[in-house]
Amino acid sequence: MISSLFRLILAAGTGNWLGLIGALAFAAFQIWMLIHAIRNKEYLWVVLILAGLGIWYFFYIYMSSPSSMRGFELPGAHKRKEIKELQAKIHHLDNAVHHFRLGDIYFQQGKLPKAEACYRAALERDPRDIDARAHLGQCLLRQKRAAEARPLLEGVCAEDPKHDYGYSMMALAETLSAVGEQNAALAVWQQVTAQHSYPRAKVQLAELLLFMNQPEGARAELHDVLMDDTHAPAYQRKRDRVWVRKARGLMKKLGG
Repeated sequence: MISSLFRLILAAGTGNWLGLIGALAFAAFQIWMLIHAIRNKEYLWVVLILAGLGIWYFFYIYMSSPSSMRGFELPGAHKRKEIKELQAKIHHLDNAVHHFRLGDIYFQQGKLPKAEACYRAALERDPRDIDARAHLGQCLLRQKRAAEARPLLEGVCAEDPKHDYGYSMMALAETLSAVGEQNAALAVWQQVTAQHSYPRAKVQLAELLLFMNQPEGARAELHDVLMDDTHAPAYQRKRDRVWVRKARGLMKKLGG
């Protein structure tokens, strides 16, 4: 892909500026698709994109996935506009909701220090906001600050065990594992999987069971993930494909 892009750029450079701009835009598009494929562990598509097939990845994978699950996007006008609007509202109104919403945008973009600052600003204005506490906990966890995340997530889950459709509880389980509380993490994962069928929860529960030398329990969880995947709708299979792929890998190690 790289050599062909250079040839296009050089060829365009010897022609006209419009050709050069087109070649640079095509190069940027290919790199965009390549980064997205790598981040989502679509390694077969990585090879195909390097062969110049980024346009097919865009239509078959990127555009068919829910926008909230795409995981990478060029700095587009929509996000920039939304950030500016929230910053303007914060300047004039300075309420917790706008700080929280801005934090969520930064979190989705992977700008965790900025997200943390926004969540803390929201909590300064409304210390009881359960959503801000939960998302700050998740933000700290992603920054490998599990000890700081723990009291926030424990408080949220004690107040509402079903908060964020179980995602806060999953974050708490990951936090407990990160601080070495494996037995507590096991209990939380089991609580999550009793209420939800998320592959993310079942696979991580299976990993923990393997760590605790309980292979049969792990096998049962992985079997459920693989069976559910065969009957899941297309959008759900694409959303969960990372965890399903991981389940297959673990099952192979177990000889299943």
